[in-house]
Amino acid sequence: MHGGYARSERSRVRAMRMRPAVSVIIPTCNRAAMVGAAIASVIAQRVADGEFSFELIVIDDGSADGTWRELERTAATVNRALGERLTMRIARTENRGVAAARNCGIALAAAPLIALLDSDDCWGPDKLARQLAYMRAHPEYAIAQTDEWWVRDGVRVNPPARHRKRAGDIFIDALRTCLVTPSTVMIRNATLREAGGFDEDLTAAEDYDLWLRILVRHEIGYLAEYHATRHAGHRGQLSATVPAIDRFRILALLKLLGGHDLNPMRRDAVCDVIAEKCGIYAQGLMRRGRGEAAQLILGFAAEADSAWRADGAQPSAIAAAAAMRAQIRRDGGVSGAR
Repeated sequence: MHGGYARSERSRVRAMRMRPAVSVIIPTCNRAAMVGAAIASVIAQRVADGEFSFELIVIDDGSADGTWRELERTAATVNRALGERLTMRIARTENRGVAAARNCGIALAAAPLIALLDSDDCWGPDKLARQLAYMRAHPEYAIAQTDEWWVRDGVRVNPPARHRKRAGDIFIDALRTCLVTPSTVMIRNATLREAGGFDEDLTAAEDYDLWLRILVRHEIGYLAEYHATRHAGHRGQLSATVPAIDRFRILALLKLLGGHDLNPMRRDAVCDVIAEKCGIYAQGLMRRGRGEAAQLILGFAAEADSAWRADGAQPSAIAAAAAMRAQIRRDGGVSGAR
């Protein structure tokens, strides 16, 4: 009897290991000194014996600073010591940006739920257990996030009120301010694949773009507990190294207009934000002597104030999105640490 129970328990553990409940994805580039803390916070997740297993997938996006060697050593140690509850996989790609790195991790993910973690952030020890329980208790949500601490230059700061998180339909609120933080998210694998993953032409604001494409179809869950620390102010922060981020946000908004998911109220809201962001971006282009590019953007603002608010505007918006994407490709991206 006891021998049969032991064999059954070993089979259950092996099955649990083969079917992780959550895939954790960390993209990184040239952050050998920083990604270790993010990985350590994943390894430190508190999971009761047999409760669930998870996998950690770290994508090195063409680092040149020794990040890959550190990842190889860490993966070997983790898989030798923690293999029954945590499997760590690593992959190395050409330097194509954070969107492509995350997409690589998504393609490798074996679990029905995916949790993202930026390589300069870290988690509290109960993040996965608490958020997994929340997602299991709320099957109506395709995506959910926790709250997070903000740390700038090593000092904890309070986020602006406009960043306050809540559950439900946040699509219109999220147009002006990105209200979803990658390192706090847990999302169903099927939802990510249905949305098409991250847009790899977006060097920055790739998360803003994806969240809007998901939020236009899904409400978001919110676990009102602090389980992540978001770091900002360091030299390698992506938003500090990529200029004119509004160009990526404009493309994201034009893509929404070219789809068929917007009701009249949401379409008007998207047009309002396009007009605002295009005006700001065009001013910057004019200051840099790029009058021709500025005129293209001002044309988008004019359309957003008129024609794009009507039914049947999708073909024009699709053409505008293609023109915006072409300009972004001509301008090129900025690679660096992330």
